Amino acid sequence: MLTETPSPHRPQPRTMRAAPSPQRSALSSFVSSRNLVESAINSSPARLAIIAFLLIVLLFTALLMLPVSARDGRGTALVDAMFTAVSAVCVTGLTVVSTAGHWSLFGQAVILLGIFIGGLGTLTLASILALIVSKRLGVRGKLIAQEGLNSNDRLGEVGTLLRTVLYVSLTCETIIALWLFIRFLTLGESLGEAAWHGVFYSISTFNNAGFTPHSDGLIPYEFDLWILAPIMAGGFIGSLGFPVMLVLIKKRLRFRAWTLHAKITVQMSFLLLGVGAVLWGLLEWDNPLTIGGLNPVDKSIHAVFASVMMRSLGFNLVDMNLMHSDTMLLTDMLMFAGGGSASTAGGIKVTTIAVMFLAILAEARGDQDVKIYGRTIPPGSMRVAISVIVMGASIVAVGTLLVLRISGESLDRVMFEVISAFATCGLSTNLAAELPPAGKYVLTVLMFLGRVGTVTLAAALALRERRTLYHFPEERPIIG
Repeated sequence: MLTETPSPHRPQPRTMRAAPSPQRSALSSFVSSRNLVESAINSSPARLAIIAFLLIVLLFTALLMLPVSARDGRGTALVDAMFTAVSAVCVTGLTVVSTAGHWSLFGQAVILLGIFIGGLGTLTLASILALIVSKRLGVRGKLIAQEGLNSNDRLGEVGTLLRTVLYVSLTCETIIALWLFIRFLTLGESLGEAAWHGVFYSISTFNNAGFTPHSDGLIPYEFDLWILAPIMAGGFIGSLGFPVMLVLIKKRLRFRAWTLHAKITVQMSFLLLGVGAVLWGLLEWDNPLTIGGLNPVDKSIHAVFASVMMRSLGFNLVDMNLMHSDTMLLTDMLMFAGGGSASTAGGIKVTTIAVMFLAILAEARGDQDVKIYGRTIPPGSMRVAISVIVMGASIVAVGTLLVLRISGESLDRVMFEVISAFATCGLSTNLAAELPPAGKYVLTVLMFLGRVGTVTLAAALALRERRTLYHFPEERPIIG
């Protein structure tokens, strides 16, 4: 019996493929998502940070748009919900609606959760949750944690570092909350109100957010040091950054044993605090609209409080619109400076300013190396500092031009609001609430860029480090 063999040129009958099951489709989607995340981690953890912040912002925007988040139960417009979500997650504190008057208890809780997540950083929080659930971190998880904390520690120490960060955050926030809870009780608030206000202010303070659950903010407590002192202390400690806090915990007050980063950050922070307090007090000393009518002690308290707030915290005891123009310019400069690296504060960071000042000093002396405390700062750090300053100034300039065009307001008022947004400070002339939607979106982008950080943004945009096998001959151009 002969059997016919199929010809290679003859079309074969088609076979029907079974449709993929829902389980297989879900598994395929999960694998694709995991591969995408792993690709982002391997290529650039900084790019993953931007993606994570975007996803968190979108989630909190959706939550704040729910009717249950608004006190009137009608929901919130997209532009206002997104602005508030970005302000909370980026620990800024700028508002376009009253936190106490517009948002319900649920809405305020959403804002508070956004502040907590934004203060720790999404990458840090993700690593902490993974460590809590699985009791261990893989190599990728440790790399993510290193990026989130801006840490140079060895990978084997990252787990301990994460536990310490969480411990420090919760301890500081608990101490501030208990202190304020007792004080609000003595001022006549109910048990529930005092507890909620204490917790809200503690998280908002330590994370340098500047949100307040009171309709009048801290103005009714402008002479109450039992409230002002813990807020100033908590905000200042939070602005130092987790790397500095960890050094202080390990080395205590042994200054010689501190890392160079910790020495520079602490010294610059105290220097800016002192200079800011003295200059703000002198400029506003005789202003009858702000502190001119107060006694010298209260004037001094206001000046110190304002200096701490200008660095990134964002609470205020006087109306920003009533300050002198030169005081607003001083505030602009201190907001742009910001706090410590890898902290809850914003700005271009105090270490950036210190490195540039040391480079200028070395150039004036004719030194080839930039040296401090027996250490040489590498040229790469100086290039990064220059990039951060130029990129930050460029973003502020573009943002100022856009808001000026949209609002038609005066330059000093617009620049104040733009720098406050970019530096994630939160001090405001109330211009944000008066802007049309286009202006609010501009400030939203500025807050996001300021929190993500110019260095992180630059690292995320750089696909790879370019290395060449040759160098052109050197020729020095004329500068200056």
